[in-house]
Amino acid sequence: MDAQKKLESILNQLNTVIVGKPAQTQDCVACLLAGGHLLIEDVPGVGKTTLALALAKTFGLQFSRVQFTADLMPSDLTGVSVYERAKESFIFHPGPLFAQVLLADEINRASPKTQSALLEAMEEKQVTVDGDTRPLPAPFFVIATQNPHDQLGTYALPESQLDRFLMRISLGYPDRATERTLLAGRDRRDMVEELPSLLDATELKMLQQQVLAIHAAAPLLDYVQDLIAATRSGKWFLQGLSPRAGIAVVRAAKAQALLSGRDYVAPDDVQAILAQTVAHRLLPLGDAGRGAVEQVRALLDAVPLP
Repeated sequence: MDAQKKLESILNQLNTVIVGKPAQTQDCVACLLAGGHLLIEDVPGVGKTTLALALAKTFGLQFSRVQFTADLMPSDLTGVSVYERAKESFIFHPGPLFAQVLLADEINRASPKTQSALLEAMEEKQVTVDGDTRPLPAPFFVIATQNPHDQLGTYALPESQLDRFLMRISLGYPDRATERTLLAGRDRRDMVEELPSLLDATELKMLQQQVLAIHAAAPLLDYVQDLIAATRSGKWFLQGLSPRAGIAVVRAAKAQALLSGRDYVAPDDVQAILAQTVAHRLLPLGDAGRGAVEQVRALLDAVPLP
């Protein structure tokens, strides 16, 4: 099966579980193909965890799930060294971080101290415990879900942590026809349990290499730089995008191009992923009266195409 058919089958399988949200499921697949971590933010009960589970199952990766709570400690993620009398030494017992996919459920219900334990893992693909640095499995993805900040018992993720997520998406409420399908159909979690794995780690690595090989022409890179410069102009946001955010935009656009069946990046690819890739890294100016996503869309309208 060629790459395009494989990608189509992945999207079709995800859309049988997460109905009525094809754009969001495509964003998720693009994020993982680009090698990035994914943040799914929305109110409880709209399918965030179900989508994360379906992604891990479909991609055929070893995964672990951690329910983040206020009393979760960093060692609950990384693991601990326990003294074993029979061996007369400390033996390291790895925590749930040592998986190819970590489902961090309701990540913003844990304390900032625990959230910070993820920083090294997400950026360096390793953890340091008791002075020893231990590599994490490859590939390593964090798929995190979080509730809106105005809900009880949540802590805002620090900017340094948000910057580690390649994309942030929101599912939103289903339309009436989709909700009727959910009400009349099977339990979505039962459907996830029956999903076959359509990829393995080797095939995923090959697809990621194809993403890196997608061509981004000089005019396209000029367009990305124009967008980044617009965020730094002081007209839209308090602070502009960093070079790391610009690299993330190009990577995500390349993955979007591959999903669209092209071997080059088009301006449409950049526009399709821009809000999901940069809005969580930006703070809109207070007098704008719009959120970051709306500001990014307004910025897209203002910056001319190449």
